Amino acid sequence: MICTRIACRGVAVVMAAMFVVPVGGSAASASAADPSPSPSLSAATGAQDVLVPGAAPRPGVPWTVDTPDQALPPAVYTPSAREDAVEPREAVAGAYDRVEHVPLGDAVVRVACSKRTGPYQRQVERWLKLPVDGKQSAADCRAVRAFQVKHRIKPATGFAGPVTWATMQLVGARKNPNAAKKCPVRSYRVACVDLSRQLTWVQKGEKVVYGPVPMRSGRAGYRTRGGWHKVYWKHKNHVSTLYHQPMPYAQFFSGGQAFHAVYGTIYTTVGSMGCVNLRIGDARKLWGVLKTGDRVYVWGRRPGT
Repeated sequence: MICTRIACRGVAVVMAAMFVVPVGGSAASASAADPSPSPSLSAATGAQDVLVPGAAPRPGVPWTVDTPDQALPPAVYTPSAREDAVEPREAVAGAYDRVEHVPLGDAVVRVACSKRTGPYQRQVERWLKLPVDGKQSAADCRAVRAFQVKHRIKPATGFAGPVTWATMQLVGARKNPNAAKKCPVRSYRVACVDLSRQLTWVQKGEKVVYGPVPMRSGRAGYRTRGGWHKVYWKHKNHVSTLYHQPMPYAQFFSGGQAFHAVYGTIYTTVGSMGCVNLRIGDARKLWGVLKTGDRVYVWGRRPGT
């Protein structure tokens, strides 16, 4: 159920949008095509407390006030060998290119080196060991531009934007992503999800067995839930019927929130609807590393949420 709380003179008003959960489909991704509730779902599945958006589960049970992925986890089943043998398609060429959205004025005149102060100016200056004053200088622009050229960030104009900063954080984390000890070290595998740096990796003990790789977590209002979770279902060719989007190599760890690939850039200022989005190659490798029952630890906060 999608719900919005509106504070009105101290009174919380709940407005619920209704969705139908298709039997045998993904409850986490129910379709909005038919707004009528489906009271027959419990009878069809034999469950007593199946959540049906738009309808209370049974008399006396309060409405669930949450986002769809929190209220409605997917209907878990065992995919057939034939279904599991189908590999998700590859992304089109250029889908994951690092494209920095520069100021319109710079784009129009196609400047070689931007004079604009970017939103991550101070962070980029500090990372490049430049004088940190938060102001763009010619020397700053040359240094940022050199980094952008090296790491194939386009256009390489020296503008300190979110793609440049995200790339710096990835490069800085490659040798030891858990240098700050924010992800708990355990004897078993732990998938670490750092919302602040938008990075994920898997470690066993102190050894990193996967990543770090860049990712995109939930936007404001759909934040990826923090704390400990557990991978409870893997579905290689999952499709969200709520958002009508493919979720290749989906590994669900909290309600309808999952690791999965997307077929477009993950370098956006707007986040996901709660899932941890990955590039297709990264999601495929993670699929081979994580097993059902493995632990997931999420911490931090995505910028802007």
